Amino acid sequence: MDAVVVDVGTKLLKSGFAVPDQPPSMVIPTQMKRLPVDESLTDSSSLENVIVNPVVRGFIRDWDAMEDLLSHVLYTGLGWEIGNEGQILFAEPLATPKAVREQLVQLMFEKFNISGFFASEQAVLSLYAVGRISGCTVDIGHAKMDIASVIEGAVQHISSRRFEIGGLDLTNLFAQELGVFNPHVNLSISDVEKLKEQYACCSEDAAAYRRFQQGCPEEQHTLPDGQVIKIGGERYTVGEALFQPSILGLEAHGIVEQLVRCISTVSTENHRQLLENTVLCGGTASMAGFEDRFQKEAAVSSSAIRPCLVKAPEYMPDNLTSNSAWVGGAILAKVVFPQNQHLTKADYDENGPSIIHRKCF
Repeated sequence: MDAVVVDVGTKLLKSGFAVPDQPPSMVIPTQMKRLPVDESLTDSSSLENVIVNPVVRGFIRDWDAMEDLLSHVLYTGLGWEIGNEGQILFAEPLATPKAVREQLVQLMFEKFNISGFFASEQAVLSLYAVGRISGCTVDIGHAKMDIASVIEGAVQHISSRRFEIGGLDLTNLFAQELGVFNPHVNLSISDVEKLKEQYACCSEDAAAYRRFQQGCPEEQHTLPDGQVIKIGGERYTVGEALFQPSILGLEAHGIVEQLVRCISTVSTENHRQLLENTVLCGGTASMAGFEDRFQKEAAVSSSAIRPCLVKAPEYMPDNLTSNSAWVGGAILAKVVFPQNQHLTKADYDENGPSIIHRKCF
């Protein structure tokens, strides 16, 4: 049986058996609803308000909920049998706290009785997905953005940085913008999320963005409840916020300049191999026009060596930008488990949870 690869995000959990040229077989929301212990409490309205978020800004926070979620994924979704559990590889966010790593490996061995465990950082895995072991990743997730540099398969934490901004913040921005021009329309966050995925895009450059703000053709969209909403230049504001964070009220450089500044902290001899192997990943990076705008900004960046994007191999599955960490995990699982580089139950029993820092680094 192939190992299972799991990439747990704030919004989505991606899992499946390690088949590198296929997308994850199971992609489900991470957010959950907590059901009452007393089955006589069947008031559905009361259930809607009991929302549980096991993952907050990329890190697991509710371990009981995560155990329930993984149980559903592994036994119901992927067909594991109790008493015959297999091996598992987790994709880890940048700079995951040691305590979180230890609690995860403890959960997997003590609650799920797995036969083997491995974990690797998402940045490393995203590079593996495009055939690189060194380079930079710009990962824009639902609730955080990671810029990481990787040399020979190891994250250089001194030149990597995590930002508490992600797709959710852009959704909230879009909601505000839509509310200004559609004051009489009641929008839920889920409505705005769907509208963002359908309409949000990046302008060619800052000058084009200013033109769109002065005048842009409007489109009408009918919501499921029959309300009609108009969408104009605000669709470009979502993408522009990544290049002009002041739109979000942040005093920070745009995404390309942030990348260049991160890389400037490593030895100059590594700048070229890092910047010329840049990978965009995360759902937000799939936004229409984002890649072109990124490349245009890179061409005029302050760096002597311009960031250059790596194209995914043609044989890789579609939507690799969103699934690169999972696909890279599937590639790595085909190496670490057959070659016995993983953490075994014997390793865990002998050394305890801290063994993860020596075996998975």
